[in-house]
Amino acid sequence: MPNAREPVLVPVPILELRPTQITVGMREVRAKRRHWRQIEGEKEGAFLGKHMIPVILGPKRRAYVIDHHHLARALHDEGVEHVLVTVIANLSKLEKDAFWVVLDNRSWMHPYDENGRRRDYGEIPKSVVGLLDDPFRSLAGELRRAGGYAKDTTPFSEFLWADFLRRRLKRKDVEQDFDAALKNAVELAKSMDANYLPGWCGPVSDD
Repeated sequence: MPNAREPVLVPVPILELRPTQITVGMREVRAKRRHWRQIEGEKEGAFLGKHMIPVILGPKRRAYVIDHHHLARALHDEGVEHVLVTVIANLSKLEKDAFWVVLDNRSWMHPYDENGRRRDYGEIPKSVVGLLDDPFRSLAGELRRAGGYAKDTTPFSEFLWADFLRRRLKRKDVEQDFDAALKNAVELAKSMDANYLPGWCGPVSDD
């Protein structure tokens, strides 16, 4: 039986991985797909070895993904069938309801839909194929890369920023003109309204 954080060197089918969230940013997924296409031959194995998927073993010893959902979805969409995983914890002896309670309390899950509303555990997709698109998650990811906030170890920090942006920008504006939405998001990230969020860098003076 693997110890905590022990990599599983036997490839695991991506379609057998169970998500612990409902959404991803499909723009981010597409970016990871483009990156994968630039990797050739033997470098593919090295990449997968450096980007193992962290999982929790749940009931029936199913592997529940607690990070890298975007990567798992991107690899699947690119035709990759197997990945390596790192087992963070073995909760396979727990009953299903108790299992989800533990994941929730350990911040190992994010049961919020594409509108930022909390859902029942049962609405989490059974496969990465079922993950829904949240454009505000894509905007939050791009905002961090643009320097709008710092990378932070807070679980699901990008989703917290996505929720902040969702309450201040219109979804149709994000979908129709992402660059303009990003510019607005940068301004919002500098404001004091965002000072409760992980990685907030503070207001920027014009002086």
